[in-house]
Amino acid sequence: MNLQEAANRADAILDATFVAIKPKVRWSHGETTAGSCDVTRRRVVMTIISEVRRGNFLGVVERSWRQSGYEIKSVNTSRKFPAIYAQSEDGFGVSLTIGGGGQAFFEIDSPCVEESDVADPRTPSNGPDYSGGPIPRPDVYDDFWSFGGGLSASVVGVS
Repeated sequence: MNLQEAANRADAILDATFVAIKPKVRWSHGETTAGSCDVTRRRVVMTIISEVRRGNFLGVVERSWRQSGYEIKSVNTSRKFPAIYAQSEDGFGVSLTIGGGGQAFFEIDSPCVEESDVADPRTPSNGPDYSGGPIPRPDVYDDFWSFGGGLSASVVGVS
């Protein structure tokens, strides 16, 4: 496997994870980084995940990863900044962390593979495209995921 094939595998892991999340969330690609023998793909959720729904969100993702055969390595049960760290059977590190504003960050790290060029992800984001610039705090309100978060749809510009 080379870096591009590893990036494709990371994208497939992310695609499958996002298919499992119901209702759907809006997301944007984060930065791809490639070292001499590993590659990391990132996605940032733009949907506000309220503190009341974070357990639901992590539970959906954890169940999906377990069903895919991933080993859950560690779980941070912090109410404000929870996280899950797992590993796929083929050695990819898989993580979900919740940051400020209820923003969810997904990161897939490949094992060491052969060096090659790495293209941008082929899956289009279903949220705003922030490539090349900073990604803002989550700003998409969802009736389910953002429930109880103290923001109304009008505050975040949703009609």
